[in-house]
Amino acid sequence: NVSAGLLGFFFVRLWTSAIERMGFLRQPFTRQENTVIQTCVVAAYDIAFSGGFGNYLFAMSGTIASQATEANDAQNVKNPHIGWMIGFLFLVSFVGLFALVPLRKIMIVDYKLTYPSGTATAYLINGFHTPEGAKLAKKQVRTLGKFFSFSFLWGFFQWFYTAGDGCGFQSFPTLGLQAYKSRFYFDFSPTYVGVGMICPHIVNVSVLLGGILSWGVMWPLIHNNRGSWYSADLKDSSLHGLQGYRVFISIAMILGDGLYNFVKVLVRTSLAFATMVKKNSTIPVSDVGGAMATGEPVSFDEQRRTEQFMKDQIPKSVAYAGYAAVAAVSIATLPQLFPGLKWYYILVAYVFAPVLAFCNAYGTGLTDWSLASTYGKLAI
Repeated sequence: NVSAGLLGFFFVRLWTSAIERMGFLRQPFTRQENTVIQTCVVAAYDIAFSGGFGNYLFAMSGTIASQATEANDAQNVKNPHIGWMIGFLFLVSFVGLFALVPLRKIMIVDYKLTYPSGTATAYLINGFHTPEGAKLAKKQVRTLGKFFSFSFLWGFFQWFYTAGDGCGFQSFPTLGLQAYKSRFYFDFSPTYVGVGMICPHIVNVSVLLGGILSWGVMWPLIHNNRGSWYSADLKDSSLHGLQGYRVFISIAMILGDGLYNFVKVLVRTSLAFATMVKKNSTIPVSDVGGAMATGEPVSFDEQRRTEQFMKDQIPKSVAYAGYAAVAAVSIATLPQLFPGLKWYYILVAYVFAPVLAFCNAYGTGLTDWSLASTYGKLAI
């Protein structure tokens, strides 16, 4: 979000400054326009993230299916193709627009949930549209360009020493050849260095501990029991062999931790929601703009913001009809894309989706932690 806000402001400011000097622009670049740019960028990469490009879309491919022996037939394989992927995303991506329309006022106006990352981005955009903020944005973009150039040139330099897999700086045996056989080496990748810099210590230490325990202790120990724990004739890449232990132990740990966090956030969300309802005695679902009558004075600016926020929105009747229409089209169309998918699976998903959307939206507003991917894992 921060990168999108920073680069959106910088590039559009360059463009508006250029056409302003040519005499074609008279209006200033406003924070509202910056917010629209931010929203479009976030929506685009959210589609890439939650649309399955990093997991299930490619998990259905023949390449992944070839690693298994059960149910490895044409009905269970769907190779990625731009045509059906675009159609699939059009079918499933618009439903959130209609499902969350009735929740806008409840979450933002009535409950005043903070949505920490969104609030931080709003402060960032507000800061950009001040003289000091514009100067700071230029410095940030200049620093971004320096490190981008260094990373690009370093990757280009590494290319000269790469002749194939396991060659060059990408597989440098930093800890020795014996450790290299257990996949302990350094690849000099700026990508992972950057990820380590941006991730909190708990994530970095956890990944390091997991790598040492798995590749240093568990996998060599399991490999030494080859022929006893699994057939010695199997390749290490077979899911019935060593790869099966790697995959299913890792998935079990991820699902166990995800289920724990899911229950924890769900309990926190339920308790906070019950406290809020008890405090205000009624659930805030009225159509009247403004904050709920809590006895607290509301400033004129706050009233104007609420009025503007509630002025342009999709009517609830249109939202309900749109949700039903999208659900009907999906129920009729998705089984054509995926023959193994039954229509009543989709119907059940659309019945439960609004409830899960409310829970996830409320939990995200409180904790800034979206559990959308966890809902998907539990559904599987």
